[in-house]
Amino acid sequence: MCKKILVLVVIGMLFAGCKKNILSPLDDNHRTLEDIYKDPYFAEGILMNAYTRLPTNGYSFSEVATDDAVTNDKGSQLLYMATGAWSAANNPMDQWNNSYTAIMYVNLFLREVDSVNWFSTNKDLRVLFNDRLKGEAYGLRALFLLNLLQAHAGYSASGELLGVPIITEALEPNSDFSKQRNTFAECIQQIYTDLAEAEKYLPLDYANVGQVPSKYSGIKLEDYNRVFGNFNRQRVSARIVKAIRAKAALLAASPAYNPQGDMVKWEAAANYAGEVLKLNGGLNGLDPQGGLFYTANNVNPLNLETGVDQKEMLWRGSIVQSNNLEQNNFPPTLFGNGRVNPTQNLVDAFPMSNGYPISDPASGYVATDPYANRDPRLRNYILVNGRTISNKTIWTKTDNPTNDAVNVLPTSTRTGYYLRKLMREDVNLNPTSTSVQKHYPVHIRYTEIFLAYAEAANEAWGPEGTGSYGYSARDVIAAIRKRAGITQPDNYQVSITTKEGMRQLIRNERRLELSFEGFRFWDLRRWKENLTEQAKGVMITNNTYNVQPVENRQYSDFMYYGPITITEVMKANLQQNKGW
Repeated sequence: MCKKILVLVVIGMLFAGCKKNILSPLDDNHRTLEDIYKDPYFAEGILMNAYTRLPTNGYSFSEVATDDAVTNDKGSQLLYMATGAWSAANNPMDQWNNSYTAIMYVNLFLREVDSVNWFSTNKDLRVLFNDRLKGEAYGLRALFLLNLLQAHAGYSASGELLGVPIITEALEPNSDFSKQRNTFAECIQQIYTDLAEAEKYLPLDYANVGQVPSKYSGIKLEDYNRVFGNFNRQRVSARIVKAIRAKAALLAASPAYNPQGDMVKWEAAANYAGEVLKLNGGLNGLDPQGGLFYTANNVNPLNLETGVDQKEMLWRGSIVQSNNLEQNNFPPTLFGNGRVNPTQNLVDAFPMSNGYPISDPASGYVATDPYANRDPRLRNYILVNGRTISNKTIWTKTDNPTNDAVNVLPTSTRTGYYLRKLMREDVNLNPTSTSVQKHYPVHIRYTEIFLAYAEAANEAWGPEGTGSYGYSARDVIAAIRKRAGITQPDNYQVSITTKEGMRQLIRNERRLELSFEGFRFWDLRRWKENLTEQAKGVMITNNTYNVQPVENRQYSDFMYYGPITITEVMKANLQQNKGW
């Protein structure tokens, strides 16, 4: 009995002593908005949330929903979209939630940024950090609004060209969430307004300088370089802001959004792109290795800590060690899944090495030897039958087939071609000796801006017009084709004398140069070009090349403009784009 009483007393004491620690709720450790005023890292994290939502943080390979590629992934939402299942409730290209979430974080940041104690012991650093981060925020908000326009702008049932709701304030639970869509023109103007505001605060580039700019006279050099120096490369800068402006202007000038062909809009797009190129040395700024930006020789020298870039990169993401791209896209005999399969359509778009299209009698194209004497970009970007990658010859032919031949395995090509562009050939996927290599996401390449300038300059001034920059659309295209390895003189390019002929050449060069970087889907729509061209492939048997249909493209004309997400239409009673 005594022993039992003693045990009960001990248990009682334990419960009494632990009551507060065990039975009481813990202190709330969730971060609140109040924490940003005393924790600048937490405050900056609000802005960084927008950076993490950049669509270009990875490759979308939306080309598999166009005439440039198909996928062997039978569960791909892009495959479903391209073959007739695109709807306002099933939209793989949706940017609504992602972009508006980023904008909401930016708006909250801009509301609070001036109240954050960015550096408690140095008032100059407080000013510098406040300016830089505010400039980044305005630039990011403009970019995400541009992404929304690209994905969701369109004509209402009444024929009005609409954009998306412009939201520039941080929303609270009791805010009005039923804001209607602004016009497309109002959205473009908001982008320009935000970009102009961003430029007030940002340096052209982040770099250690030897003298503090006059704007910050009196501030110590080491403080300035701490905030605006090399360490912050790859954050939004004034140069990046100018490039975003050029991209927005090109969208606004394009046929889908400028049906009247207003030359003022084309001229603005040319001038904005020209300003970016002028800062980079004009035509002399075209990187000789720009078309091979993803190869080992161009990536390995880059250093994450110093932010050093190759000449081609206007804006890139962080370097990572990975083999994901190769895992997804290497052929099966290299232990890959062969996901992205370039089409015969795209292969046929590459000219011969003399620059002539394969359909031109002067090209020298031989149908029984179709890959001989072609534009070198074909070899660099697409893996064709009998070519080598990672020291292995890949055979897609159907006689004596390997696992790389058409449709042999679920991971084999459907078209007779595999993706080569963006791949690191020094990656090894063999399970016994797997390796990774450096990769980084591309946000904006200079080649994109060169092509934007060429397109806009041709529309505004014709093939020979130079505006105020000293070079024409023809000059830019000639330089890009020369870099690609087209035999000089480029007689085919010289033979094109009309705006219409140059337009088609520019569009084709854009198709080749920016292939598999997520442009083709949007370009076809803003140009209002054919969306329903059948995706084709090739069956090679006994050295006979038989072009065959692979996948139909099922789009309607109203699909030049993407839908507003159905849930948003229902919640906020938004006008839907016509046809959806």
